[in-house]
This record gives sequence, structure tokens and C-alpha cells, in this order.
Amino acid sequence: MLDRLAGQIDADRLADARLLVSELIANAVEHVAEDGEIELRIDVDPQRLRVEVLDPGPGFTPVPRRAGDPKDSGWGLHFMAQVADRWAADIEGQARVWFELGARRGGRGA
Repeated sequence: MLDRLAGQIDADRLADARLLVSELIANAVEHVAEDGEIELRIDVDPQRLRVEVLDPGPGFTPVPRRAGDPKDSGWGLHFMAQVADRWAADIEGQARVWFELGARRGGRGA
């Protein structure tokens, strides 16, 4: 779905979005025990790209990774915090994690 945005946003930002979407979808598949669909919402304008991943799970409170954390998994939200300009996990009738990227590298609309 993100490939449809080629030419609308910076190629590097599109690569960032692909990484983050793959992490969020993988998290939903791995961690959500409830039956139901995973929904991907994408909104783009000249200033930013916003992506939301919704799943039927109960939601969660993000826990930041700590230096020296020995786990080999669980890096998805760490990447989110490092790459996205803004992001959050919340509930909109179902669990939702969303992120925003500026349309150009360097921030919103830069």
C-alpha cells in the first residue's frame, strides 16, 4: 500500500514508513490473541504522512527499551521512537498505534 505514495513523499521517508509499518503489523500478529482483522490506515498531505495500525487486542502501555536489555526481540517501538516524528499507542474502539513522518527528511514539512 505504501508503494502507492512513491513520488508524493521523500523516498527516504517512504523507506522509514515501510520499516515502521512492518514492525507494527508484525507486533499485532505476534502479540494479539483476539480474533479479528488488522487494519492499516494511511493519510498523506504535503506536510506529513500519518499511518495507523488498528487491531482487535485490548491495547497496551508502551514500555521503552532500557540500555543493556538482553532481549533480541521487541525493537519495533524502539524504532518507532527513533524514526517517527510523532507516535502513540491508544484506543479508538480498538487498539491503535499510529505514527507521523514529515513529508521530507528532517521533520514535518522540512
